[in-house]
Amino acid sequence: MIASKQIHDFHIPVMGLAYTIDSPIRVAQYGISSVISIIDDDLLEKMNAFYSQKFSLPYQEISQKVEDYRAKRITAYLNLVDTIVKDKFVKFKEEVLASKSVLENFLDMLPNKSSIREGLAKLMEDGVCLKETLKSYLDEHMQPGEIDVNIMTKIDKDNFKGSEQLPIEFNDAHASLRGFANSNLESSVVLSAGMNPRLYSYFENFKDFYPDTQNQLKKKIILKVSDFRSAMIQGKFLAKKGLWVSEYRIESGLNCGGHAFATEGFLLGPILEEFKIKKEELRQDIHAVFIKALADKQIKVPNVPLDVKITVQGGVGTAAEHDFLMANYEVDSVGWGSPFLLVPEATSVDVDTRKLLAGAKESDLYLSDISPLGVPFNTIKGSSNEFYKQQRITNNKAGSSCPKKFLALSKEFGPEGICTASKKYQDVKLDALDAQKASMTSINYDMAKTKITEKSCLCVGLANASYLENDIPIKGQQQGVVICPGPNLAYFDKEVSLFQMVRHIYGKANVLSETYRPNMFVKELQMYVAYLKNDIAMYTEELSTKSIKKWSAFKSNLLEGVSYYQQLFDAMDNAEYSSIQSELITNRNEIQMIKIPSL
Repeated sequence: MIASKQIHDFHIPVMGLAYTIDSPIRVAQYGISSVISIIDDDLLEKMNAFYSQKFSLPYQEISQKVEDYRAKRITAYLNLVDTIVKDKFVKFKEEVLASKSVLENFLDMLPNKSSIREGLAKLMEDGVCLKETLKSYLDEHMQPGEIDVNIMTKIDKDNFKGSEQLPIEFNDAHASLRGFANSNLESSVVLSAGMNPRLYSYFENFKDFYPDTQNQLKKKIILKVSDFRSAMIQGKFLAKKGLWVSEYRIESGLNCGGHAFATEGFLLGPILEEFKIKKEELRQDIHAVFIKALADKQIKVPNVPLDVKITVQGGVGTAAEHDFLMANYEVDSVGWGSPFLLVPEATSVDVDTRKLLAGAKESDLYLSDISPLGVPFNTIKGSSNEFYKQQRITNNKAGSSCPKKFLALSKEFGPEGICTASKKYQDVKLDALDAQKASMTSINYDMAKTKITEKSCLCVGLANASYLENDIPIKGQQQGVVICPGPNLAYFDKEVSLFQMVRHIYGKANVLSETYRPNMFVKELQMYVAYLKNDIAMYTEELSTKSIKKWSAFKSNLLEGVSYYQQLFDAMDNAEYSSIQSELITNRNEIQMIKIPSL
């Protein structure tokens, strides 16, 4: 495989529908990789029109009347982003060649141990840095950041034409994949939210996911996973189809933004340790399955296993944590998500929401039940979405008009599906609840009503920030903005430039607030302890052996995780790690005090 020219060892993960919708256009020229959500084709179409006008590029509207409009909109926008990024990259290199100050600033944004930084610095020190020499060096050693895309595999609603259900390939996630596969991009698709066998099988239809005669992959697959077992199962499933997973992206179950997929008490450190120890086993085992499938398909079989990257994201906030993840677990890149919501040059966030984020404290960021998916969802108090939603509830008009229907996944009322945040769904549920009101206590009634009405329209709320930032008209019912930062954002309290944030990541500056911030591993542990306590306290069903076994295993896994961290940090002699040890002891005592109910 050809050696990568990537110059940064961090990436910007996907955030919401809109927050990284144009991040490659903003940051890829500096070699920074980022991820676009490609679920919302309507948002992509509007951004296509917006950026086509901004950069004086031709634009052809793709209306919903066009056959396969969803996939075609995605392809068109991705091709536009690719064109703009390549043009901006060329212009940035020209700026570097033309201005010493631009070159110096660029050097200051690079990792201290970066080979390209060392090479450029040496050219400058030698005093013979002719433009031709510098240009040749940049052309050889630098490339723009990756324009990766994200598909949340659960968002795969069946679609209909009238009352007739369309074939599976017109399901939302399937059409998204087709849109990416048909684009000009040479990048990766990040698959998140678990395994979707039908979607995974659909990859077989696109040649770009198979190795060419030089063992190169034009388009790659990244799996977002929570543990090693999941990586092995999903990796082998795809390998049986001749599909190689080029990267396993490990995300903290709770110390992250967006939907939170909690593990059974397995903590990030021990999970990373297992990947570090078993990476080659993963690579070789999957390679054996992969080459058999390629041979069956009569595709040239690579002599050696293709490259595999291990990356991590969720809760990192300091250069020390970043460096520790890179060095101790030998990961290839570290994802920095929520902090970039405070970087206007990197993410698409409206002014009011960015102010709300900058002022957020720990108590303002919480794990909510607002997602129609029924999965815990990180959000913030005081959002405009919360205001409009509560206004409708007060006026007895709870629920969303549901214009996009991406989360219309409940089949409770029919095969076409319905979203639990929709007015149509909530009206039925509230009427049924009112019929039982006489037999309920007021407390139980209020709790049941809140459970119905707290769902938010994520399809609209997670897209609105981009419309507001770019003055794109918003039609329909007012939903405001839903935003999904991780708890780590509480320790970042101001807007910062891209230059400042990148220097912070590499330990050349500090943009954190002065508020005490626990180590990322400790923070995740605290969240898991709280999660277990809450899960036991809020359990309302009849106690079963299964639930007791689940809580007992969760508690045991947490204690094993604490023991792992105690051993890990015991060998490290500095004040910070001593503080971590003290917090580990406190949390261990708290876990031991948790009483598991018994039959």
